[in-house]
Amino acid sequence: MRRGVATAPILAGLLVWPLAAPAQNITFTDITRTAGIDFTHDNGARGDKYLPETLGAGAAFIDYDNDRFPDVFFANGTHWPRDPDRGSTSRLYRNNRDGTFTDVSAETGLDLTTYALGTAVADYDNDGDDDLFVTALGQNRLFENHETGGRRVFLDRTEAAGLIGLEEFSTSAAWADYDNDGDVDLFEANYVQWSIENDILCSIEDLKIYCTPESYPGASLRLWTNNGDGTFTDDTEAAGLRDPTSKGLGIATFDYNRDGWSDVLVVNDTEPNKLYENRGDGTFVEVGLLAGIAYSEDGVARAGMGVDAADYDRSGHPSVVIGNFSNEMLALYHNDGDGLFIDEAPRSEIGRRSLPTLAFACLFMDYDLDGWLDILVANGHVVEVIQQIQPRITYAQRPHLFRNMGGGRFEEVTATLGADFAAERVARGAAIADIDNDGDLDVLMTTSGGPAVLFRNDGGARQALRVRLEGARSNRNGLGARVTVTAGGETQTQTMRSGAGYLSQNELVLTFGLDDRTVADRVEIEWPGGTVDRLENVPAGRMITHREGRASAVEVVPFRN
Repeated sequence: MRRGVATAPILAGLLVWPLAAPAQNITFTDITRTAGIDFTHDNGARGDKYLPETLGAGAAFIDYDNDRFPDVFFANGTHWPRDPDRGSTSRLYRNNRDGTFTDVSAETGLDLTTYALGTAVADYDNDGDDDLFVTALGQNRLFENHETGGRRVFLDRTEAAGLIGLEEFSTSAAWADYDNDGDVDLFEANYVQWSIENDILCSIEDLKIYCTPESYPGASLRLWTNNGDGTFTDDTEAAGLRDPTSKGLGIATFDYNRDGWSDVLVVNDTEPNKLYENRGDGTFVEVGLLAGIAYSEDGVARAGMGVDAADYDRSGHPSVVIGNFSNEMLALYHNDGDGLFIDEAPRSEIGRRSLPTLAFACLFMDYDLDGWLDILVANGHVVEVIQQIQPRITYAQRPHLFRNMGGGRFEEVTATLGADFAAERVARGAAIADIDNDGDLDVLMTTSGGPAVLFRNDGGARQALRVRLEGARSNRNGLGARVTVTAGGETQTQTMRSGAGYLSQNELVLTFGLDDRTVADRVEIEWPGGTVDRLENVPAGRMITHREGRASAVEVVPFRN
């Protein structure tokens, strides 16, 4: 029996769910070439069918130069065996604020040659500059954003921070202040114990294919506690997080039970998902099974990939979307607010439409600024010849964009967003940001062994308010802060979070669609340490930066027309 279900659907004759505004004619236009982004992912594939080749690549929006225009970082793989003299490199592109980007990888020190997979952004040293963590097969890397001689560079602080020496197979990562001490800590998901030396040959009908993760032992999530002096301590064991049965691909940090402490969800590939509840004393307890988020409805551990968490139905509680393998459909775990999650996907268009696709990145975003969080999914299979084995399943696949209609309903609108967006790709990572400061959200998508794609959001005409945070007592980015915006009698809530979807990172700015309302009646910020700030009558059409403890925004940047 379901507990804690909202009463509005039951009392449909008395109470009416608010519904989304009518759809607009929005197009996601491919501007990759004109923007000057020429990144192509190198997965190292040369016919050996090594497992890591199926996973990358991640990407991040990071405003590394603090000009309020998000720049783009791509984590890149390299050749087998790893050869620093001839391998591909990761790339950083600076946003020129005119719709174009410039490759600044070499001059900033981010042209690293390693088998990089994912990335996460946060100001780990609270100095006002966003730093970068890069996951990899082998040694992960921590880069401090540093200004010297009037220019920005990224300094490799991996060894100085105490992160050196662990050769793992790390995938997604996220920063979060789990102990509420004002410094962000680092969670990294690890996949399996794989190396070239222990690689296993797998095949189907005499076709050499990539092995499934069942062929290899799992690996534990890892927690690095920020000591506040530039160093980190591995507290995985002490925090009760060590579990070598996991095969983590996605990670999300969010306060699922609204007790003021960041919890951690690890999405596993062919193993049960793990939800670690933060006890508030430096330790966690795993509650995934009790919460109903570990398995599918029929008790099966699915092949989970990406994950995102958000309050998509304005219930006040963060729910979860998880990307799964083809023939498994997406999971949309609704948070009932009493510690229980119910998967709503099988009873919705989300489940039906996503059944034949293999979902990697999945993100909540309000693409049409109507005040309801929609769902973006990047799809692509891992077996090039899958259609020879399962005729209805393709290798390259269309993305999904499910429009939130309100009332718990979603409708797929992919086909209405233009041919560029609806094209089939072997997609992996995805991230969202407002690249041109016009108020709406643009989309970056990566492909396995192929080119990245940057989509500009065109055609919308609704109002928005964007919120950037500066912690004082709390961490500088305000990670974990809960922002509630009320306009015209309707309330929506978002949480500032690091890590996004799958291996990737959204910009650290929250976008609230206001439909046709030109003023937010109230903006309330609940900071991780418990401080609550309230702003009244905030005009739309701008990005505000709010500093913890202040009575008003410290910076206002109007949108471009």
